[in-house]
Amino acid sequence: MEAKELKLLAAGRWESIVASLAPQLDQAVERTPNHVPCPVHGGKDGFRLFRDFDETGGGVCNTCGIHHDGYSLLMWANGWDFLTTHRAIHDMLLGGGEKYYAPLPAKKTCVKKEENRQDIRDSLNHVWKASIPLTSPEALPARLYFANRGIGQIDYRKVDGMMIRFVPSLEYYEEGRLVGTHPAIVTMVCDASGRPSTVHRSYITRDGEKADVPSPKKMMRHCADNLFGAMRIATRGDSRVLAVTEGIETALAVMGAFNVTVWAAGNAYLLENFVPPKGVDVVIYADKDRPSKVHPEGHGLSSARSLVKRLWKEGVKASIKLPDTDIPRGMKSVDWLDVVNGDVHQAPAKKTAIR
Repeated sequence: MEAKELKLLAAGRWESIVASLAPQLDQAVERTPNHVPCPVHGGKDGFRLFRDFDETGGGVCNTCGIHHDGYSLLMWANGWDFLTTHRAIHDMLLGGGEKYYAPLPAKKTCVKKEENRQDIRDSLNHVWKASIPLTSPEALPARLYFANRGIGQIDYRKVDGMMIRFVPSLEYYEEGRLVGTHPAIVTMVCDASGRPSTVHRSYITRDGEKADVPSPKKMMRHCADNLFGAMRIATRGDSRVLAVTEGIETALAVMGAFNVTVWAAGNAYLLENFVPPKGVDVVIYADKDRPSKVHPEGHGLSSARSLVKRLWKEGVKASIKLPDTDIPRGMKSVDWLDVVNGDVHQAPAKKTAIR
């Protein structure tokens, strides 16, 4: 049976298939769609299975990337090639293989409905209505946080005050349970068309430090179909050049140091899938990460290269600026915030264009 036919047969059964073929994903399966440690590289909460996981078999890791269906998920989790994966799924569904697999339940009847997103919109509006400008006296913790990160000299005239704001007291949830409130910097994420889609939250203390919580940075649920948006931190103006970074703090540092319009994607995976507005040239201020088995040249550079190649194919001029320095011992990466702060020695920046 071809893979296309097998996927149709597996729809509604992926939970049992994955639980049998990749037991290291048991925690993620049990807690779908909540975040759990990545089964490949570890961490705290970088991996989750999609809400329609039982239908599609898909999931995403913030570091390793997206796995759209059960095939790619199993290939990634088990290190299998396509043929091995296909045979294992085939044997589970149709028999013919070893009999150590858990028995499959009957296929679930799935009636696709348009998701009611009003509850998501209500949650997003609740956060945004509580926010105030970063220049407000009550937003001192946010300004202290930026100063502590080495970006205290921010020209707020260049910051879009409707995109990044401050909430004096915002609820913090862990595993769906309210565990307290903290000050938070909130940043709007817009899709490629400029429509608001979700909100990024950075929980901090009143002294401008990271909040002492398991996940001080959280992205809320999306209310748009397109997940690959950006945090449009700096006002566009008349500039044709748009810079893009992974993190918010890095974006603010780049904006101040190089006087460019900067948006933040959020992480390396979202950077790789970034969709710029029409009529701009893109410069990626990439993070320099240590090599890994998944990303031999470092995740930041790997994502930046993938983005540049795609943009050139789409007719968009794009280039990469990478910190020209070694990663100091004890650090996982070097970004442009480190360079601007003088935490690492930087040779003259090299701009790389890839066609």
